[in-house]
Parts: sequence; C-alpha cells; structure tokens
Amino acid sequence: MKRKIAAIFAADIAGYSRLVAEDEEETLRRLASYREVIDDFIAKANGRIFNTAGDAVLAEFPSAVDAVRCAIDIQESLRTRNMAYPPSRQMSFRIGITIGDVVERDGDLLGDGVNIAARLEGLAEVGGICVSRAVHEQVANKLSVQFADIGAQEVKNIPMPVHAYMVAMRREDGSYATPQLKKIAKPAAAPHWMWPLVVGVVSVVAIGVGGFLYFAKLETGQVKSTAASSPPIAVPSPSPTPAMAAKASMSAPMPTSAPTQMAAATPMPMAPAESNGKFPVDAVPFIGERQRSFLSNEYSTAGDYKAYALNIGGFYGSALNQSTEEVARNAAVDQCQKRADAAQSPRRCEIYAVGNKVVYSHGSPPMPPQPWVRHDSTTERPFAPKDFPMLRDQAKTRLENIYAVAAKSRTVALGPGGQYFMALGATSVDDAARRSLESCGAIAGSPCMIVAVDDVFVVPIPTLLRAVGFFHVATHPSIIADARDDVVRKLGDGMGWNAVAVGTAGRPGLGIKAVDEQSAVNGALADCGKHDRDCHVIAIGPFTVAPTN
Repeated sequence: MKRKIAAIFAADIAGYSRLVAEDEEETLRRLASYREVIDDFIAKANGRIFNTAGDAVLAEFPSAVDAVRCAIDIQESLRTRNMAYPPSRQMSFRIGITIGDVVERDGDLLGDGVNIAARLEGLAEVGGICVSRAVHEQVANKLSVQFADIGAQEVKNIPMPVHAYMVAMRREDGSYATPQLKKIAKPAAAPHWMWPLVVGVVSVVAIGVGGFLYFAKLETGQVKSTAASSPPIAVPSPSPTPAMAAKASMSAPMPTSAPTQMAAATPMPMAPAESNGKFPVDAVPFIGERQRSFLSNEYSTAGDYKAYALNIGGFYGSALNQSTEEVARNAAVDQCQKRADAAQSPRRCEIYAVGNKVVYSHGSPPMPPQPWVRHDSTTERPFAPKDFPMLRDQAKTRLENIYAVAAKSRTVALGPGGQYFMALGATSVDDAARRSLESCGAIAGSPCMIVAVDDVFVVPIPTLLRAVGFFHVATHPSIIADARDDVVRKLGDGMGWNAVAVGTAGRPGLGIKAVDEQSAVNGALADCGKHDRDCHVIAIGPFTVAPTN
C-alpha cells in the first residue's frame, strides 16, 4: 500500500432506484450510454476511474482544476442529453470533489478523501457539483467558475464538519444559476442549565400571544371579506421583452459590429382567443410538435379550470380540471418552473393561457421569412464548432459538448448581436428550425437565422475574413444610397458564394454565385476596382466581415 494526495471525484445518479423500478431495461441502456460520456470526459482530463458500483463512479485526478473542469463538462453534456426525455425519466448525476490523503491498494483508493468526496456528492444538487474548501482554494482563481459558500456541513461517518461550496452552473446565456443552500452544521447544544429559563420565557410569550389573538378574533370575527377573488397577474420575466416580428429579408439582415446587449422592445400583445372559443394551438411559440399535440388533444378539450405556462427556452407546464382559476394558474407556472430549474434554464415561466384564452402579453417572437433553411451544395460544409461565426470561445465549447453530440433533428439559430439558441432532438428539421428561431428571436428582439442543421452548416461561413454581424444591404453605411437597391436585386436569392466590396467612394462591387469563397472575393474586388479605388470586402454570404486580426 502507498499513500498519496489526489483530487477525488465521486458521481452518483439521483433517484436511480426509482428509474430502475419504472423501466429497468431502458434505464440500464441509458446508464451505459451516459457512462461512455463520463468515461470519455474523465480520460480526456487525465483522470482515472478506480471504482464503480452500479450507478456510482469514483475517479482520481492529478489536480483539482482538472477534476472541476471535467465535472462541469460532464454535467453540461448530460443536461443536454436529458432534454430529450420528460422530467420524470431524466437521468441526472450529483458530483462531489475533494482533495485528500488516500491509500492505494490494488488500483483502488481508500481513506477519508474518498469518503468525503462521496458525502459531498450527497450534498450536491441534482445535476450539480459540490466541492470541499480545499478544492475551492485550488480552483477559485484558475477557472472562470462561480461558487456559493454553503458553510460547514455535518456528514455521515465524518467526525468533523466539512466546509463545502456549490459550483454555480453556467446557463445558456452565460449567466449562472444560484445553488440552493444546504443546511448548515448544527451549533453546539445549549448548556443544560439554560433549558428551564428558555421554557419559562417561551411560556410567557405564548400566553401573551394567545391573549392577543383571542381579543383580535373578537374584534374581527363578524367582519366579512368583500374583496372579490381575482387571479394573480403574471409577472413579466426579467428577460428582454420580445418585439413583434419585423419584416426582414434573410439575405439582408441588420448589421452589427460586435455582440451587443439587446434593448427591450415594446411588447405588442396577441389578439387573445375567446375564453369559450377554440384554443389557438398553432400560434403557441417555443414548444415542439409533441407538446403541440397535447394542446390539441388534451388541453383544448379539457374543461375549466385550466391554465398553460411556458418560457422562451421551450419549457412548459399545464394544469387541468382544477378547483379555481387561481389554483390552475399557480399549478401551471409551478410545473413549468420546476422543469426549467431542473434544466438550469435562465428564463422565467409565465402564464400563456387561462382556459382557452391567451393572456400572454409579449406577442409573437420576431421571425424571418420562409424558407428558414435553404440547402446549397456549393456552400454547405460539415459542422465544426470552432468555425461557428460571431460566437465567443465559451459558446463554441458548448456547441462542441452539447450540440454536436445531441440527438437529431437539431438546429442552431444565430441572432444579429451574437445571440444563439439550440433546438435538440426535435421531431423534424422544420420543428427544430422553428423552435430555435422563435427562442433566439425572443432573446435577440429581432429575427435570427438558421446557421446549422444537424451536422452541416447551411449558410456560407466566411474563412478568409471574420464575420462580425449580419449584412443588411438597405442600411449599410459603406454603400452609397443610390446603389443599394441594385445590390439587393443582384444578390437575388443569395445562393452560391456571394461577396460585396466597396471603395473610398462607396461604389459596390459584387462577386455573385461563385463556386467558392475565394472566387467570390476576387470577383467582388475586381468589380469594385472598375469604378472605385482602395476596394475592400465588406460582406461574404449573409455576414458583414472584417479582417481576422
């Protein structure tokens, strides 16, 4: 036997026994699939699995930084895989990490370090990560990760409380979820001599409170409430308010020089359906076809009281056959928010409909004109996260860990300010495209475009220059006003490789329907040089471009 210091990683499935009891074969099959993901991440992070038992995984890492980074990658990847399943069938892990002195015997590790990691795993939230203070001290200034200090925790079979921290998991928009604080270790018991005093004080207070309540009841017992019962008002989400759809051509979207924060748009409410009329199923945004089928077959035909809630991330909740309208509202929002919280969605749920009447105040999300996806063998190429335009490295990593491994059909929609949204595991490409465009449009406040479908880029992706925004011919300041309509007409349907160049006088030159990017660029520069000087390329495909440096 030999001793060593190691970062110990412990993972376990939350509610594993229930999952097995409900469907053993399917649970074991998915466990094997999820274990492949976990094992691969651990190996890539220089970790070593030293023990497994059922649904548990124990691994060691040479550093706490490697262990925490690996745990975050695992949780983000598995969270996305879970989105294809209903909440009751999602397979979520808890992970605990500590640094400790362990004993190695025949490849296995033993000691307090292993035991503490297992206890920290039990403290973690479902889909979350809990680490010891030693780990926090090692990684706090080395990883862009936020922590919530939950203080000293009493854990089973460990004599001293363990000071622990929750890792705040990153959401889709780059913000962080706030972990729920666990119960802090109990303070030392009060001396025995204090109990008579405490009992006496409590008794006196109880007598005083009882007398007050008795006389208060006498004064108010005959008063009847005259306030009419009214349903609670849906509180607007702190997310940006989506605007109504703006008429915009996908061949000429609004330009932007860098990712920017969206200004709140003025909401324009939908025309609500009559409370006793047919529920407008086809108008409900953000949801997939399976949920739309539920609305058609079950929600629409159910009697009052009922309510439906959703958020722009595509999470939903419903309540049917409730005792009152208020109960239905609260139950629908609560169900939706639990689903959103379980997936760490940053968006709040709101009431969409009460009965068959739409009460959602934000209107329809801005959408581009159809077709949303146009296939062109000249410009399509295999999807590669590192080449995705206008996104930061952090977002590209998410695409690699989440989108690239997710079930089909899947799409990524991109907004003019660098906003993006992934729709995964949809029933069809059209369903995935609609959902990603609706959610992206609601976040961005303007129409987005589909950049990737399954494993293919479906728009021209510049490689010679850097994409910095959407190219909107009609308002681009580099092109003189009297030439813009002609550029729009010549670009036409936007098929093939297209490039636009301008010179000092703002006279545009075009390279249209070229067979490759370089040919389009050369054609645009040559055309511009015929009637202007010092020409440079300002657009390739649907993107405004700038030098790579």
